[in-house]
Amino acid sequence: MTHDSVIAIDGPAASGKSSTAAAVARALGFVHVDSGSLYRALTWVSVQRRVEDPSVILAEAERLHVGLQPTGQGLALHIDGVDDVDLAIRATDVNASVSAIAAMPSLRDWVNVRVREVVRRLPGAVIDGRDIGTVVMPDAPLKVFLTATAAARAERRLMQRGGEVDRRLLEAETADLVERDRRDSGRATAPLTEPRDAIRVDTTAMTFDQQVARILELARQRGLGSGPEARG
Repeated sequence: MTHDSVIAIDGPAASGKSSTAAAVARALGFVHVDSGSLYRALTWVSVQRRVEDPSVILAEAERLHVGLQPTGQGLALHIDGVDDVDLAIRATDVNASVSAIAAMPSLRDWVNVRVREVVRRLPGAVIDGRDIGTVVMPDAPLKVFLTATAAARAERRLMQRGGEVDRRLLEAETADLVERDRRDSGRATAPLTEPRDAIRVDTTAMTFDQQVARILELARQRGLGSGPEARG
């Protein structure tokens, strides 16, 4: 495929990029490409093998055939010998290390190459990440920068975890996201940057359905997608 059938969704941590991208892809008849799962897979390799050298991590990832493989419903992350991959890459030790792994230039290059290879074989793709519109797919016809206030993102994250959202927890989570935004925007390798030609969608006052509908509206304006939502 050419890159004229790609929607790039970037945004800060906890902005709902992945869930939104998946919903948009389903509605348009596209495939959701979760670039973040590849970084988590490389982090899992690093944690499991207790290695931090990027060349060793990549060699081990190749040996384990880490990658996104087609399934009946789209793409699934594969790691040889791991049955519940989704559970493995979201373990606490992986969460603690993924930011450092994702900042390594050679690992970012590896992920970007594989994302582009996958996209070329798809009829249409919705890709989410931190630098999709600026680095991975700079010629995507629709770029969205999905954002919300740190407090709104913190509240949503706490609600996803379950339990009561009290003021103390909300303040702590908000502070954590503000610091994460600062690190992501200021890091030397692939900083979080809003593409100049992206359309900003601030979801602070939106429901999930509303933010998905807004992106679908933008896709229709560009003639993207083959699903019923794309046709209007």
